[in-house]
Amino acid sequence: MSTNTMNSRSEYPKIGIRPVVDGRRGGIRESLEDVTMNMAKAAAAFLSEKLRYPNGDPVQTVIADTCIGGVAEATAASRKFALCGVGATLTVTPSWCYPTETMDQDPLMPKAVWGFNGTERPGAVYLAAVQAAHNQKGLPVYTIYGHNVQDMGDESIEPDVQEKLLRFGRSAIAVALMRQKSYLSIGTVSMGIAGCIPQEDFFQSYLGMRCEYVDMTEIVRRMDKKIYDEGEYQRALAWVRKNCPEGVDVNPPELQRTRSQKDEDWKTVVKMTLIMRDLMVGNPRLADIGYGEEALGHNAIAGGFQGQRAWTDHLPNGDFTEAILTTSFDWNGARAPFVFATENDSLNAATMLFGHLLTNRAQIFADVRTYWSPDAVQRVTGKKLTGLAEGGVIHLTNSGAATLDGSGRQTLDGKPVMKPWWEITEEDAHACLEATTWCPAVDFFRGGGFSSRYVSRAGMPVTMARINVVKGLGPVLQLAEGYTVELPDDIHSVLDARTNPTWPATWFVPRLTGRGAFRDVYSVMNHWGSNHCAVSYGHIGADLITLASMLRIPVCMHNVPDTSVFRPSAWNQFGTADLESADYRACQAYGPIYC
Repeated sequence: MSTNTMNSRSEYPKIGIRPVVDGRRGGIRESLEDVTMNMAKAAAAFLSEKLRYPNGDPVQTVIADTCIGGVAEATAASRKFALCGVGATLTVTPSWCYPTETMDQDPLMPKAVWGFNGTERPGAVYLAAVQAAHNQKGLPVYTIYGHNVQDMGDESIEPDVQEKLLRFGRSAIAVALMRQKSYLSIGTVSMGIAGCIPQEDFFQSYLGMRCEYVDMTEIVRRMDKKIYDEGEYQRALAWVRKNCPEGVDVNPPELQRTRSQKDEDWKTVVKMTLIMRDLMVGNPRLADIGYGEEALGHNAIAGGFQGQRAWTDHLPNGDFTEAILTTSFDWNGARAPFVFATENDSLNAATMLFGHLLTNRAQIFADVRTYWSPDAVQRVTGKKLTGLAEGGVIHLTNSGAATLDGSGRQTLDGKPVMKPWWEITEEDAHACLEATTWCPAVDFFRGGGFSSRYVSRAGMPVTMARINVVKGLGPVLQLAEGYTVELPDDIHSVLDARTNPTWPATWFVPRLTGRGAFRDVYSVMNHWGSNHCAVSYGHIGADLITLASMLRIPVCMHNVPDTSVFRPSAWNQFGTADLESADYRACQAYGPIYC
């Protein structure tokens, strides 16, 4: 399967490794040079082996030319990192060094320090001192200190250190990838949904992004003037005819579209998909046909389409476009999924972006539609919920716009999974397509179109999340780790029909803690702050919490064990008994990175 060239052209940020050393010559520094540099090389090799960019390539690292024993060498390292495109730094040392002379003082650079836990030289003492210096200067730093004492020269990386290195690395690369990118708003506000109003201050101050705006008439212009790759359009249309079977039409006969209308709708939605993709990232083929400006795109790492109702009252809906763009494959083969929000919900797009950058996997856009209690299920179906669902379920669905990866038909060791795109096989893609039908849009989409329809397989560990903006407070993140479940057909069919049987369905059960927002399934639904959520494969709550702290976004609701929470060391100074309150105070004190 082929790669997507538009996702492999970018220059990706690197992680700069800073080996710091006791600068005293005459035997002390000389005895530490090799062991310190070897520690840096071990960290660099580990990060490159374990972390990937969105295009599938290993994350690159850059090691300072020399060990850093003072301010001159710290400055030389900073200059090298600037030339090499470093987006985050990791300082490593097995020994005491001079903190304020060797630390990274770049206020925009996510930074961590790994102080080797050994007794021959006091690396742990440097770690404690340098974190105090960072905190005193207002430069949040993630500190990494292994649980077990190791011998000097031991180049192995303990499991707890590995976990923190990866958590920092994933989040730091995500922060660097968002910087100077765009959110592309195609249209404006859909049906009065507040999340559709792009919060420019949020994107600029917290994510380092700009907002770009395109009226939906631009799609009509490009369709009318054929500002798209005609060859790709024909190839895409043939692929759709072969792989996207139509599903049931639930509209009353007098509202059903004719065969010729449906055929035209297919042509339109395929063109819409090409055009919206080109609006986001550009397409050099457009320059070849005389449209050099359009070929550039908007440098968008995320986007959204208003659709309802200004578009969908007259033209086919965006469900096909949104589903295919957020899927990890199309007529060109496997490729990185796009982050693209239904109804132009920019806050959900930002949440999807967080999940995508942390996992390199497709993200499900869904309504947090309904909590079904055991009693309600028994009342309407006469059946009892069992297994993971016995305490009730949350129905996640939306108007046929969810990624096909969310069907759970990709497999690993016989289990359902949503894979990074470079691991997806022909068989995986075929299984997702085979599990999906495309139902003619329901009657409130007056302009027609097609909605994807599937049911997510059970057994996938997933995390649903959402960024909300609160006046006077700013952005907050909430998340819930849990699992997908499948309901027996005689239950599913009844519950699904009460919402819309032509849309994708994901039945979700959160992992409960017995207290607060996770006292029971109902409480999770009742505490959710919006009608939408983003769903990522895997239990990534701890990574989301680290990323949120890096961006100074407090987390108001999560079910991640406290032992897995990794935030800058300064957060401890805001309180250790109530971590949620401390998080709020720290984020308020530091404020957004780019403000």
